Amino acid sequence: MGAVAPDGPRIRVAALMTMAGRVVLVRHRAGSSTYHLLPGGGVDYRETLAEALEREVKEETGLDIRVGRPLFLSDTIDPDGPRHVVNITFAAEVIGGAVAREPADSRVVAVDLVEPDRLTRLDLRPPMAGELVDALRTGEPRLQYLGSLFTMDR
Repeated sequence: MGAVAPDGPRIRVAALMTMAGRVVLVRHRAGSSTYHLLPGGGVDYRETLAEALEREVKEETGLDIRVGRPLFLSDTIDPDGPRHVVNITFAAEVIGGAVAREPADSRVVAVDLVEPDRLTRLDLRPPMAGELVDALRTGEPRLQYLGSLFTMDR
């Protein structure tokens, strides 16, 4: 039997969406680290994946979205700790709202609109910039499992 964290894996949903040809990212601060994430967050008990994604994107960016199909699945497993996150990335379309100057989530420093070709130069977590660039270039790929992705704080 494998090791199990007290509460099991956490589910995180994220949105791959663009505005004016740029990818919507959130600049996130955790401790002394600042890095980029696709907007999204944890799924609450009795909340659907789509409901969680709509709520989290609104909190982090101020944008209203329509959730599309799932694009990527991956795990983030801390090799030295109990953290295990199952990441589900969905295509999403912005349907309203406005980019927040001061996001409701205190860990979000800013909402950034990034040219797709710049994604691979960012500290993006989980580290899936190449897959995102390919998805944007080719149009939504079929659902793809990316395996375990983990990035140590720099």
